[in-house]
Amino acid sequence: MPPAALTGITVIDAATLFAGPLAATILGDYGAEVIKIEHPVKGDPSRGHGPSKDGVPLWWTMLGRNKRTITLDLGRDEGAALAKRLIAEADVLIENFRPGTLERWGLSPETLHAINPRLVIARVTAFGQTGPYAKRPGFGTLAEAMSGFAAITGEPDGPPTLPPFGLADGISALTCAQAVMTALYHRDVHGGGGQVIDLAIIEPMLPVLGMQAMAYDQLGIVQQRTGNRSVNNAPRNTYRTRDGKWVAVSTSAQAIAERVMHLVGHPEVIDEPWFAAGTSRAAHAEELDGYVGSWIAQRDLAEVTAAFEQAQAAVAPIYDITDVFADPQYAHLGSLPAVTDPVLGPVRMPGVLYRLSGTPGRIGWTGRPRGADNDDVYTTRLGLTADELTALRESGVI
Repeated sequence: MPPAALTGITVIDAATLFAGPLAATILGDYGAEVIKIEHPVKGDPSRGHGPSKDGVPLWWTMLGRNKRTITLDLGRDEGAALAKRLIAEADVLIENFRPGTLERWGLSPETLHAINPRLVIARVTAFGQTGPYAKRPGFGTLAEAMSGFAAITGEPDGPPTLPPFGLADGISALTCAQAVMTALYHRDVHGGGGQVIDLAIIEPMLPVLGMQAMAYDQLGIVQQRTGNRSVNNAPRNTYRTRDGKWVAVSTSAQAIAERVMHLVGHPEVIDEPWFAAGTSRAAHAEELDGYVGSWIAQRDLAEVTAAFEQAQAAVAPIYDITDVFADPQYAHLGSLPAVTDPVLGPVRMPGVLYRLSGTPGRIGWTGRPRGADNDDVYTTRLGLTADELTALRESGVI
C-alpha cells in the first residue's frame, strides 16, 4: 500500500453521537491512528443505535472503522490520569461533552496544553462553549431546526420538515475534520502551537443554506417553503415517468434551461423576456413544470434519461439505496466497498470521501468490540503491567 496522508498523526476520539466520532473516522480513513475512548460499562452510544445483525451494531461497524478501541472512565481520577498520559503523546483530541465537563474532570484545555502544548483540541457541541445556550443539551436535529433548514424544507402548505438522517451532524463532522487539518497545518507548517477548536453544530448549517442570511440582511427576504422547486431557477423539480419512476431536473445554468425547453418541445418560451434569468424563470415555474412534466410523463425512465443525456441537459433518476447499490457509476468509483468484518463477513459501507492519487485513504477494519485494544494500547503506549491492567479492570477504571 502507498503511504497514508496522515501517518504519524494520533487522534484521541472521546466523542459520541455523531459529529465528533465521524470526524475522527474521516481522519482515520486517511491514516491517522485513532484511539477511541469508551466508557467501560456504557460503551459508545452508537453501539445501541439503529439496527444490528447477529448482535453486531451496524452503525458502530461503520463509525468505529479504522479505530483502536479502549475503555476508560474519564470521570474517575485514575481514568483522568491515564487520559493525560495518552494525550501527552497525541496530536488531536476530539470531544463533545457538555461545556465544563472536561474541566470538572481535571482535563481542561489549559491543563492538557500544559502537558502537551502541540495538542489540537476539537470541542464539538450543539451551541458552542459559551453563550446563553451553551449548557443546553442538544443534537443535530436542533441545528436543523434552528439554522433555518427545516423552515424552508417541505411543501408550501405543509409543516417544516426535518431530514430523516443526521444532516447537521454529518456537515459538522466534515467541518470538524477540516478544522483539525487547518490547525495541524498551522502547527506543523507555520510553527504554531496547539489550539482549541470550538465547533457549534448550529453554525456549519448556515453557509450550507447559501445566501439566505444575506438575502434577509440586505433585502429583508425570508425564504419560504417551495417543495422541490427553487426560488433561483426553473424548471427545477421532480417528475414522474410513464413507468412510475421519478427523476430530478435542474436548470441552474441558462444554457441547460434552454436545452431542456428545446428537448420537451417548447423552444418558443426561450424568447420570452422572463426566460433570460433564473429568478424570473422561477416566477413561471408552474408553466415550465407543466411543459417538462407532461413530456416526461409520456416516456419511460430509460427514454427520458437517454434523451436528456443526448441533449446535454441535467437529469438524474431518484434512487433508493437498492438503486445506489446497482448503479454503474457508483460501482466504477468504488463508493460502497466491501470490508471484512470478523462476524458479519464482507460488509458494504460508504467508502472514503475522496480519492488522493498519491496517498489514498482506505478502510483497514470495521468497528471493533469494546475494549478490544486495551492490552495493546495500555501496555505498549503507557507501559502498564498485566497486574496493573487487572487492577484497573477490577476497579472499573477500564
